[in-house]
Amino acid sequence: MKTIYLDNASTSYPKPACVIESMTAFMTGLGCNVNRSSYSTAYEAEELVYETREALCRFFGGPDARNVVFTKNVTESLNMLIKGLLKPGDHVLVSSMEHNAVMRPLVQLASRGITFSRIPCDETGALITAAMAGLLTEKTRAVIMTGASNVCGTLMPIRQVGAFCREHGLFFILDSAQIAGLLPIDMARLGIDGLAFTGHKGLLGPQGIGGFVISDALRAVTEPLISGGTGSFSHTEDLPPVMPDRFEAGTLNLPGIAGLRASLDFITEKDPSALIRHEMALTERFLKGLAPLIEAGDIRLAGKPGPEGRIGVVSLQMTGLDQARAAYELDRDFGIQTRVGLHCAPSAHKTLGTFPEGTIRFSFGYSNTEEETDAALSALFCLCGKG
Repeated sequence: MKTIYLDNASTSYPKPACVIESMTAFMTGLGCNVNRSSYSTAYEAEELVYETREALCRFFGGPDARNVVFTKNVTESLNMLIKGLLKPGDHVLVSSMEHNAVMRPLVQLASRGITFSRIPCDETGALITAAMAGLLTEKTRAVIMTGASNVCGTLMPIRQVGAFCREHGLFFILDSAQIAGLLPIDMARLGIDGLAFTGHKGLLGPQGIGGFVISDALRAVTEPLISGGTGSFSHTEDLPPVMPDRFEAGTLNLPGIAGLRASLDFITEKDPSALIRHEMALTERFLKGLAPLIEAGDIRLAGKPGPEGRIGVVSLQMTGLDQARAAYELDRDFGIQTRVGLHCAPSAHKTLGTFPEGTIRFSFGYSNTEEETDAALSALFCLCGKG
């Protein structure tokens, strides 16, 4: 039985061949560290890292390649930005659709006197922007928000939030996990001060590589979360004063950076707008196909009913069926691979009315086809007794 992978919101699969080739080439042809050696292959590795910083800076409209910091993933990036910025007494705004990569650091910081308010979203996950001003306090320091819900795909109004932050003198930190590589992001134009990204989702790179791009203003008031050896300024035990060394301690994931560099080239060559058009065409096809099951009450859709205002992530509940059992049968009987549960976002599910049962999530990627989309629909009809 052929398997059909529809869990791209978790991680993109399959990876482009060039990603695997680039990682293999690094490990077999270079294999050394950067900033720690003085021979030709070490210089080649340093050039690769710098070129990747430059590519990411261009891709996200960042202020300077030196302001691109590598981490393991978007969760580590958000922790570094949140915990490095906030001090006792500070207050921030978040949406009610946030992933635990934002919420758990904030809840953890509550014991240090840091507070947050949730900007309400409607039953489709759309941000109620009119509620933002009323949540401000004299201590509000930043807005921290996802670019799109990992549960139902609803997009957040990034441009409006950025303008709000500029108007009120707030920092804007964006969790770009679900939109990086799919939607255009220009930090300067959108008013983003800190952009946290991961390489393994829409950027089509490997797991274990991520990072953040930071504005000069945010950098100036953010303390490094991790410190240690950098291979630079080794004459002192103080933190390096320069970027990106100030935030990058320890050995970088150089094979991951090599893979990410290749994936960025792949996306640019394919054109991000073409990739998102393909994914949204499949999403629209899937949503239209679900309509009879929704009308019959066999399925409940979470989030927006159509393709507007969303990315290629669709969550649903099977009426009268245990969600985990249904997802298991989709895989066992039809080879349809999805994700089921609360997707590390309990607040989002409470907003959508799908807590505590959770949902089955179908998320489309660049390699999925119309035939695979139709196969997923057929499987759902069968589970509902209408196949």
